[in-house]
Amino acid sequence: MRVETPSSAGTQARQPEERIQLAAAYRLIAYFKMDDSIFTHISGRAPADEGEHAFLINPFGLRFDEVKASDLVTVDLNGDILRDSHGAGINKAGFTIHSAVHEARPDVHCVLHTHTVAGVAISSMEEGILPLNQWSLQFHDRLAFHDYEGIALDLGERERLVADLGDRNVMILRNHGLLTCGRSVGEAFALMYNMERACRAQLAIMSSGGTPRRIDPALAEKTARQYEQWDAHHDANRDPQWDAFQRLAIKHYPDLVT
Repeated sequence: MRVETPSSAGTQARQPEERIQLAAAYRLIAYFKMDDSIFTHISGRAPADEGEHAFLINPFGLRFDEVKASDLVTVDLNGDILRDSHGAGINKAGFTIHSAVHEARPDVHCVLHTHTVAGVAISSMEEGILPLNQWSLQFHDRLAFHDYEGIALDLGERERLVADLGDRNVMILRNHGLLTCGRSVGEAFALMYNMERACRAQLAIMSSGGTPRRIDPALAEKTARQYEQWDAHHDANRDPQWDAFQRLAIKHYPDLVT
């Protein structure tokens, strides 16, 4: 669904929806303090007229709260830059991770990767996300794991990463951070938003001094299936939560659409 742009965005040309939604995700990650300086990335399938099998990713050097729709770089699966209005190129580590998923998973429209304190902390624990609350149960028995191999500059890691991901949409990159995949930008963002909150809640529980109460596996599986059946997660043409998030992004950052 197209979210209306306030007149304060100025007279600059509005960019294609694929670019606007991805730029909104960048601004939202910054707004919710899930960014990491100029590092980590969100990528999305590029508009068809920008290149076959191409995807959009942030230009190297911009903070997430600076990214506009027109700034996003179009790159193909070989790493060739097809469009770069900003002129700074892209982070090679970001290309390694995101190109791997886009090439292996044609069902994935958007890939989102973060290095938050909570996400890195949980990724550094052997157990990963524990079944302690409703937020965490969305990911019960649905997480993929990929072992740390150093900064992702070796293109050879791509094959191992996608093998570990398989057909799952949420991954813990061991000792590194979190990764989500979505059939839309909204789905990838919602998964990350919820996974981040599950990580924060788990750390709060563990540091409270109280006794964690794990949820029974059968109930955990029931709840995970309820999440999967939630209509808003599956209908790319009707996602009220993502519409609400986009309104928030545009309210605070009206320039993102340009």
